[in-house]
Amino acid sequence: MRFGWTEILLILAVVVLLFGAKRIPELMRGIGQGAREFKEGMRGDDATSKKS
Repeated sequence: MRFGWTEILLILAVVVLLFGAKRIPELMRGIGQGAREFKEGMRGDDATSKKS
């Protein structure tokens, strides 16, 4: 299933209405950190625990 521009704009508008424009960067930062930690966990990379 592919999304067109109208669907993407509609989804973005709903996100802005639900979370507010000020919280979106914080939300994206959290999603990015979660994805990064997930990838490190899938690789079995223990670099973060070795730093401590």
